[in-house]
Amino acid sequence: MTYKRGNIYWYKFMWNGQLVRESTKQGNDKVARQMEAAHRTSLAKGEVGIREKKLVPTLTEFSEKRFALWAKSATCEKTWLDYYRPGLRVISKYKPIASLRLDEITSERVSDFAAWRRSQGLQVSSVNSTLQVLRRILHLAAEWGVIEKVPNIKLLPGERRREHVVGQEEEARYLAAAPEPLASIATVLADTGMRPDECHRLRWEAITWVNGRNGTLLVTHGKTVAARRVLPMTPRVRALLQTRWERTGEPSHGWIWPAPTRSGHVDRSSLKKQHKKALRISGVRPFVLYSLRHTFLTRLGASGCDAWTLARIAGHSSVAISARYVHPSEDAVLSAMARLGGHNFGHNPENSADALGESEAGTALLPSR
Repeated sequence: MTYKRGNIYWYKFMWNGQLVRESTKQGNDKVARQMEAAHRTSLAKGEVGIREKKLVPTLTEFSEKRFALWAKSATCEKTWLDYYRPGLRVISKYKPIASLRLDEITSERVSDFAAWRRSQGLQVSSVNSTLQVLRRILHLAAEWGVIEKVPNIKLLPGERRREHVVGQEEEARYLAAAPEPLASIATVLADTGMRPDECHRLRWEAITWVNGRNGTLLVTHGKTVAARRVLPMTPRVRALLQTRWERTGEPSHGWIWPAPTRSGHVDRSSLKKQHKKALRISGVRPFVLYSLRHTFLTRLGASGCDAWTLARIAGHSSVAISARYVHPSEDAVLSAMARLGGHNFGHNPENSADALGESEAGTALLPSR
């Protein structure tokens, strides 16, 4: 049986009760089938033997020699350092699964691994993060032809999501209590919906003062490819950044939020103390800075923004993520259906009565059955 995988045709056949797969290294279906037929004939004549099945690497071997290299080169540095690298370290510590060959990993083994993680007192979100890394490893192994199939890996239910929405009054109290640069960063997050790390890495060369009504800012790095986007500045963000730009000598390049860190700009750890102090002084319900992004997107969805536009603004890789923030009202649904109906049938309220009359007249001429 010949089948296509990517741009290459493969064929499968049985030999001594075992399924053998060979690559034709051809992109043409006709040529691939001819090669398959010739190979079967050679096997029947005994002119060729069966190649030994390649030895499947263990999970540790594949992770260290292939997956880690891919993760470092195909993802941003933050994703590697904060997501993939910690996940690989945890997986390597659990020998009952790390020592298995990739084709020996089953759903039951994965469930045992998840149970071991939970026994350490970790939250569901932490366990699911590691399971997602493991699932990505196995999917890439299948994509690269190392294994035939991937076991079903289910994430644990009950994960807490950062869905706290900061109220307008809470936001005002928090910003009044926050010192710099936290107050400015929190304001930008609340008015643009950027991820905190995207805001931390803002540079002056990414700011354009003349575009749009109040200027724009360019997000150059983010969690996914879709994170690269241009966002309009609100009057509040424009005034804040322009004041900071003028006070620092109107620089043409450099970090907007410089700090004595390894990266040269502020990061999550450098704002942690300021954030805790601002929460304590303001007396608002505790939240993380990421909640300001969720707050912005929730407000945007409530304003009537459609999911596709919201995905563009948020930098989501999938519109399904953005759809969680969009909840159209019943009036909006009825209005959209009315516009669609009028467009399809080519009528308007002025001639709908005439059209109805013609329809009834035409119906009267039809013979009864």
